Order: sequence, then C-alpha cells, then structure tokens
Amino acid sequence: MKKNLKRNIVMCAVLLFVCASVYLNWSYNNRWGKADDAMVEAEDAAMEAAELGYEQALAEEEAESETVSAYFASARLTRQQSRDEALNLLETAAGSEAASQETIDSAMESIAAMATWSMQETQIENLLLAREFDDCVVYMSAEGVTVAVPAPVEGLSEATVARITDTITTETDFTAAQLKIIEVKDN
Repeated sequence: MKKNLKRNIVMCAVLLFVCASVYLNWSYNNRWGKADDAMVEAEDAAMEAAELGYEQALAEEEAESETVSAYFASARLTRQQSRDEALNLLETAAGSEAASQETIDSAMESIAAMATWSMQETQIENLLLAREFDDCVVYMSAEGVTVAVPAPVEGLSEATVARITDTITTETDFTAAQLKIIEVKDN
C-alpha cells in the first residue's frame, strides 16, 4: 500500500512539473506576440547572405589549401627526382670499369648516406605530421636539414619551432644550428 502511495505521489509530481513547463512555455511564447512578416523576411535574407559569405570564405580557404598542398607535393617530387638523378650518377661512377677503388668506395658511401637520409626524412615527416602539421617536407644533406612547414600569416610560434628543432635533433645527428625551417604561408 505504501509503495502504491509513493508511486502515485511521484506520478502526480511529474505530471505537475510537465503541466507547469507547458504553461510557462505557452506564456513565454505569447508574451512576444506574433512574428512580423517583414522582420522574418529580413532575418531570412540576412541568414542567406551570411551563409553565402561563409561558403565563399570556405571556397577561398580550400583554394589556398590546395595551393599549399601543391607546393608540398611539388617539393617532394623535386626532392625525389634530384635524389634519383644523383643515385644514377653515383651508380654509373661506381660501375664504370675505369673507376678506381677510391671512387667506388666514395660513391657507395654517398649512396648509403642518401638511403639513410631518405629513411630519416620520411620518419621525421611522419613525426611532424603526427605532432601538429597538416603537411611538411624534410630535406637532408651533409650540410644540414631543411624543413618546410605550413605556417599561419603571423608565422610559427616559438613553441612550434622548438618542437620541430627537438624532433630533428632527437632523430638525427644534426644540431639546431644545422637546421633551417622554411615557413610556407597560407596568405
């Protein structure tokens, strides 16, 4: 009997809250009156204009993003082509019958260095992509490391440069002085 009484009291309380919320909603909506047709049309026009402006801004941003992505794709292709040409020259020099042992050894060392750099470039690019960047290109040579990353108009923050520097110095034998960072701006 107590159980039924408690259940009935809870149901009455819930019903009372629902009725009160319906009344408050009705009174709130009636307080503002009817919608003015001219105001509704003006709001609709403003929303359409804002939506059109947003779509245009989105299209412009997408076009800029494609330009930046094209830069990185072009840079990777150029890097690969120059490496392939250098490897072909080194292989030709090492395979020549007139080549001395010193020339062959030097060519083989250069080929091994290029292979190592190529693997490290890919590894560093993957680390930078995982950490923060949408895209990047890393180029390594005997002189140092060059990293091209997308940057906002105001440039890279000191913390971002520090993360790039830390990644390069941790993953390679190069020092921060041998690192060059190129900021590719979105404009």
